[in-house]
Amino acid sequence: QVQLVESGGGLVQTGGSLRLSCAASGSAFSRNIVSWHRQAPGKQRELVATISQDGFNTDYADSVKGRFTISRDKAKNTVSLEMNSLKPEDTGIYYCKLVYMNGEEDWGQGTQVTVSS
Repeated sequence: QVQLVESGGGLVQTGGSLRLSCAASGSAFSRNIVSWHRQAPGKQRELVATISQDGFNTDYADSVKGRFTISRDKAKNTVSLEMNSLKPEDTGIYYCKLVYMNGEEDWGQGTQVTVSS
């Protein structure tokens, strides 16, 4: 198993920016798909963005397209989520997930993002 640790969350005003980072132990992180998810209070966890093993293919939820950017730094063994033009509806706990080739998953503990109106 890989230990995933998210960081970079915080409180920001509407229109502001945050950069989340997911750091991992072990080499499995760079060989598998990584995604960011979020869960708002009282709502189900939802997929925000996904990045391929090589970092060249990305996908985003419609609600964040054009505002969020997912990227991978293999040298640092991290996956980041750059979030711009933040809205109150972006508030939630953001989680990093690693998906192995066999379908198993590892999740981080999450980092809180709060966007004030």
